[in-house]
Amino acid sequence: MTGIIFSDLGQAASFMALDWVQAALKRSLGFDAFPATLNVRPKAAEDAQTWRRMREESAGVPLAPASNGFCSARLYPIEIIGGAPSAREKIAGAILFPEVDNYPNDKIEIVAPLRLKEHLDVRDGDQLTWEFRN
Repeated sequence: MTGIIFSDLGQAASFMALDWVQAALKRSLGFDAFPATLNVRPKAAEDAQTWRRMREESAGVPLAPASNGFCSARLYPIEIIGGAPSAREKIAGAILFPEVDNYPNDKIEIVAPLRLKEHLDVRDGDQLTWEFRN
C-alpha cells in the first residue's frame, strides 16, 4: 500500500509520549516507538480500498486506554519499505487507528521505532509504501 505524507496538528505527539502508551506499544509491537506519528493519506483509490478492507476484515491489535479520558485504538502491524530501489530496507511499524467518532477515513497514522521523515529523508508530499503483516 502507498500513501502520501502530510503534516497535521501534531496532537499525536503528546499521546505518544505518555508512559502507558509507550509501554503498551512495546508490549504489542516489540519495539520502543518514536513519540510521534507520521501521517499519510492513501495515494490512490485502490490504496484507500486496501485500508478500508483491512479495518473491516482485521480486528488489529487492541490498544486499551490506561485511564478514562483517552480513547481506545487499534494497531495494524506493517513493514515500511524505504530506501533506494537498489538498497531496499524494511522497518517494523504499525498503523495507529484511534477509535473515535468521525475519525477521517483517509488519515493514517504510522508509528515506528525511529523518526521516519529523517531516517528515510522524506517530506510532505512524498510517497511512503508499506505492507501489512499478520
